[in-house]
Amino acid sequence: MDEIVKQALAKWPNVPHCTGWLLLDRRGQWRMRDDATQAAGLPGDIIRHDALLGFINRNYAADETGQWFFQNGPQRVYVELGYTPWIVRLAATDGALKLTDHAGGAFEPSEAWLDDQGNVLFSAGSRIAALHDHDLDMFASHAEFSEDGGVFHFAPGLDLPLQPISRKDVAGRFGFVTSPAAKAAA
Repeated sequence: MDEIVKQALAKWPNVPHCTGWLLLDRRGQWRMRDDATQAAGLPGDIIRHDALLGFINRNYAADETGQWFFQNGPQRVYVELGYTPWIVRLAATDGALKLTDHAGGAFEPSEAWLDDQGNVLFSAGSRIAALHDHDLDMFASHAEFSEDGGVFHFAPGLDLPLQPISRKDVAGRFGFVTSPAAKAAA
């Protein structure tokens, strides 16, 4: 967390939380959602300002209930999730595959999943990430599929079995809330 954020929290500890205004879409893009966008059920405008994106990514975390948020100074802005709290990109570098999360950090997978809608997910410890859909061809070229799911050849000596999962079960299985706004309204 940025030092300026820690200072703001100390100075103003009781600022109300915000829900519905920020979305992490299925492609790892941050989107701003005003009242009209939220009412229409639209994803909102893509945030393109590099400094703001860096600030959001550095101050992105989860609370004890599995709701993800961006700590914006003293205000906690809860994030609506297009699918998972992390979106990863797959790249081949120097003949090796690597995964990078939407915030630019390395993602070292320990498990791989295929959901019932054709999405690929990776877990690394307590983190769960959906693979960006533009990287499905590269994924498929390093995977073998069977009736049991298959295997993803991530690195020499690291083959990840492709475990089946239903998309509706992902949030519960990995302990995150996809819509803090809906939870707050309930």
